[in-house]
Amino acid sequence: MPEEDEPSYLDDVIEESTVLFASSDAVLTVVDPKLHPMGKSIAVFLLFVCMFGFLNGLDYASPEEGLVRPDEFVYRLAQTAPDASATFRGTVLDHTGLPLNNATVYVSWKDTNTSQWRSMENLTDEEGAFQLERLDPGLVRVDIIVERDGHRDVFSNRVLLSPPALIEPIGFTTLTFNVPSSETFAEAPCDTPNGGECEIRTVDQTPSQMDHPLMDPSAATGYILIGFGFMGLALIGAGFALWALKSGSVALLRTASILSFFTMGHYYSACILGLMAFVLTFAVPRRRIPLT
Repeated sequence: MPEEDEPSYLDDVIEESTVLFASSDAVLTVVDPKLHPMGKSIAVFLLFVCMFGFLNGLDYASPEEGLVRPDEFVYRLAQTAPDASATFRGTVLDHTGLPLNNATVYVSWKDTNTSQWRSMENLTDEEGAFQLERLDPGLVRVDIIVERDGHRDVFSNRVLLSPPALIEPIGFTTLTFNVPSSETFAEAPCDTPNGGECEIRTVDQTPSQMDHPLMDPSAATGYILIGFGFMGLALIGAGFALWALKSGSVALLRTASILSFFTMGHYYSACILGLMAFVLTFAVPRRRIPLT
């Protein structure tokens, strides 16, 4: 065995190496699971955006009130629809609900391209049914002419023809008309030249239908369903925003912004603000905290 005063191998290493271990300033870190304050601000902002989308859907689901009505919505779609892409069909009944045979259904509308009035007519069958094809979508005047008691009774209405929807090439409008009784037509004003006997009697409903014309009930139902769709997307988007606040996920923030984008909002407010929130999510920094 070596004596205590005899130098060992470790003593030689210590003399040659002044430092065996050294510490550094490096710190192990992990991603902060909490959302950055900027991300929290975006999440709160998205909650307000989803509220705008929900109010827009509530407007759609309330067809009798609100900023946009079903007829206004369908009319806007009709402005960009192709010509001759509407089919108008329905039934003509008398005041008791019985079908009127051989009644003339006369449809007239103004051509937006030529500014000239065009027209088309058809007769009802034994069941009071009629159908006219290749009409232009949009506003038309419908005159139902019934010859009875030596008079020609004209029942006039303002109708909104539905444009094609989604992948359908043709838009369909189906309505039922109840022609007033002869007594009602007898009480209506009659413009007779030279004071002769009144031959053409008219009951004109168009003045009362200037703001809200007659339209297909199924089109109004589809409008309401769109409103419920907007409300559903807004609620789901708000749920993702709250989830992002709890989990700290930026991906959930982006999902919420995309959902809010498709709720539209009044005057496309949710579209604009949702797109803004989506872009801002890419600027959210990811904080790192020391590993303890």
